[in-house]
Amino acid sequence: MRAAVIGSGNIGTDLLIKLIRGSGAVTAAAMAGIDPGSEGLARARRLGVPTTAEGVEGLIGLDGFEDIGIVFDATSAAAHHANAAALAPYGKTLVDLTPAALGPYVVPPVNLDEHLDATNVNMVTCGGQATIPVVAAVSRVAPVHYAEIVASIASRSAGPGTRANIDEFTETTARALEQVGGAARGKAIIVLNPADPPLLMRDTVHCVVDDCATERVADSVREMAASVAAYVPGYRLKQEPQFRALAADDPLVKLSGGGRLLVSVYLEVEGAAHYLPAYAGNLDIMTSAALRTAERLAERNPAR
Repeated sequence: MRAAVIGSGNIGTDLLIKLIRGSGAVTAAAMAGIDPGSEGLARARRLGVPTTAEGVEGLIGLDGFEDIGIVFDATSAAAHHANAAALAPYGKTLVDLTPAALGPYVVPPVNLDEHLDATNVNMVTCGGQATIPVVAAVSRVAPVHYAEIVASIASRSAGPGTRANIDEFTETTARALEQVGGAARGKAIIVLNPADPPLLMRDTVHCVVDDCATERVADSVREMAASVAAYVPGYRLKQEPQFRALAADDPLVKLSGGGRLLVSVYLEVEGAAHYLPAYAGNLDIMTSAALRTAERLAERNPAR
């Protein structure tokens, strides 16, 4: 299946390189941006990929546009609304890497196969792609009354799009913790870490559940982590899942509506360094998840 990338920044460029290096199920057909002098468009041209600096309208006007089946949007939440409207008449499948969330949330190892017929799928956020699988792994063993995640990313890996969408990040991730992860209530926090040299992405997941078989929960988390690592090799547990009984007066008990066991999981995501530095695991997990989604869509409709 032929695919185009809208957005010539860090995420779009990394995704383009993954498409070129990938399995061949999805191939790079075009890149669209709005800055004629961007490094992303220049790199695409050097790699032999058709480009336009006129955004989505320029993409629609490119030769071969009619043969493109998938369009990745790596712009911003606000821009995705306009891009989706412009592409709506052309029957393309959109894979949205912004927090716009016009379509259903997709986290590949959790619910990808449920949305293969959707025309616009949303990849949630980097923190969501890292942590929602863990919440889902816990919830398939015990009901999760409350889930809270903290995503800590290197400040250098947070470009203008990420910084402009902080509110959307927290809101979208929290909703997806509930709708995809299965938590009754979700909360998301993002931390831009200014450390120099930059640190790898770290994610903390806390789930409040009822008393349950802790080893079953741990096994489920390990299994899910392996599923994510199959397409994000730098994804790993920093230690074994931790369990702590909560006192009756613990604020988390009241917040969760009565759960008495806290499950804590600590993650690290190292980027593949295809284009971005290894510390930019937050961007790598997004582009890897988007590519995995597109590959599955191509398997579903190989003739396109």
